[in-house]
Amino acid sequence: MSIQQQTDDQALSAEQVKSYLQSHPAFFEQHAKLLAEITLPSPHGSGVISLAERQQLAQRDKIRALESLMEQMIANAEENEATSVKVHQFCLSLLNQQSFSALQKMISETLQTEFNVTQSLIRVWAKPSNSAIINDAVFASVSETFSDWVIALNQPHCGSKPEVASDLMPDHLQSFAFIPLCKHMADQHAFGVLILGSDDALRFKVDMGTHYLERIGELVGAALINHLFTLKL
Repeated sequence: MSIQQQTDDQALSAEQVKSYLQSHPAFFEQHAKLLAEITLPSPHGSGVISLAERQQLAQRDKIRALESLMEQMIANAEENEATSVKVHQFCLSLLNQQSFSALQKMISETLQTEFNVTQSLIRVWAKPSNSAIINDAVFASVSETFSDWVIALNQPHCGSKPEVASDLMPDHLQSFAFIPLCKHMADQHAFGVLILGSDDALRFKVDMGTHYLERIGELVGAALINHLFTLKL
């Protein structure tokens, strides 16, 4: 008999055993001692363990995996709840600002202290009709290439700083979020941008969720519009 024939016979024999056990679920009830007598290699090191012990280990591993998954889900839920509270408080603070300068200061400080942002920057390319604020840094010119890039964004851009924004924000920052600022949800044509920078390379990742960043952008955009109602948008 060739080696291939022996292998085929062994495979067939194993299949027959499997089929028999599936067809006779009471087999191990009738031969309970076999559960302790049949030994298998231990999955956690050298030596052998009984079939019953192997099943117990497999169940423990599944339970540990489920417990770990549950802990992660709970941690994510708690983190989301904490972020929701911070966004709500941020919204209330935006509503309470009485001047344009106070609004900018509050946004910058809150983003740093509550949202772990190292540095933030607002740029608005819609020019104000109010001459008293026309020289504010918020209205510093940006390239048309950059504003067109922001306007084309469907959601906040996260990750490294793109070449089109090379002259914005310090180079020592490691990750960024570029959030378009729009008049309202029905009008997605951006009139400006909120840029968040972090010295943590993992703070704003390319594949991160942007739900809360979008909410922050909507709130900041609405607050700016309320304070700059004389803007020609």
